Amino acid sequence: MKNILKQVVGIDVAQKELVVYFGVLNEELSVSMIAYKTFRNQSEGFTNLVEWVDKLRDKSRPVLFVMEATGVYHESLAYFLDTQSFEINIVLPNKIANYFKTLDVKTVTDKTAAETICRFGLGRQLALWKRPEQGFKTMKQLTRERDQIVAERTMAKNQLHAELSEAQPHKKTIERTKQRIDFLDTQENEIRKELEELIKTDKGVKELVKLVCTIPGVGLLTAITVLAETNKFELIKNKRQLASYAGLDVKEKESGTSIKGQPKISKRGNKYLRKAMHLPALTAIRHDERFKAIFDRLVAKHGVKMKAVVAIQRKLLEMIYTIYKTNSPYNKDYLKNNQAMTVIKN
Repeated sequence: MKNILKQVVGIDVAQKELVVYFGVLNEELSVSMIAYKTFRNQSEGFTNLVEWVDKLRDKSRPVLFVMEATGVYHESLAYFLDTQSFEINIVLPNKIANYFKTLDVKTVTDKTAAETICRFGLGRQLALWKRPEQGFKTMKQLTRERDQIVAERTMAKNQLHAELSEAQPHKKTIERTKQRIDFLDTQENEIRKELEELIKTDKGVKELVKLVCTIPGVGLLTAITVLAETNKFELIKNKRQLASYAGLDVKEKESGTSIKGQPKISKRGNKYLRKAMHLPALTAIRHDERFKAIFDRLVAKHGVKMKAVVAIQRKLLEMIYTIYKTNSPYNKDYLKNNQAMTVIKN
């Protein structure tokens, strides 16, 4: 039997199930897909998965578990495997999607996705995943909770406006709606205070947030959301990866010479990042001459304001990453000195 150089468990994670492929790379650099199985995405399923892998693996070598970053559905499994001291890699979805295109696979299913992830892990040298610092995990939980509260409050305000616009508004309905809005205001203020206190406990994070907030349009909540959703850019190696992770990368549709669709942003990434950058982009355009000039130039080029706003969103997000990497405040001449700006063409 040939010596095994590497053994990988590729996992396609869904809300309720884990589709798993176990594969090995031998000394002749030949890849073999050994076994395939499906498990429930819950604690009992995690235990069954480990027992299944233990029967297949070579005990003399480590086994690497590879999975995509799929919202929050992969997190429980990752934490479970980490407590069992397994090696784990969590890869950005765009990497798997790009790798999938290189394979001769005609049909995309959960099974082929798991096999692709397994092959990706066998063919790459991947950095091992580290459990997020508790502070950043808490930040993400709080910012997402606030996002839900703001959405509920907006809905309640719309309901109040509709009720007040009626010919004969119902007094009790108005009172209850106002009480609900006041309650949601109170909850949002509590979350803001929790976030502020959380930042104060970590001097490094406090200084980083302060630097990020030097960017026009970027405030405390935006800075915290970006750092929390990226786990302080744990999986990000460059600006292009960051844009893809946020779903602000460009997707083009072509088929030979006959079909060519309009390029547009993929929206396949982290929706919380995209949402966090929307208002800062509008603020930067309104109140900063440099961003306003870029916005006007893009609108003059293709005539679509929303496309220009998305380009500003991406640039602001990239700037936050640059500040993190350089540990320096925003440079007002940055845009002037970097004319080769990445432009969303859709």
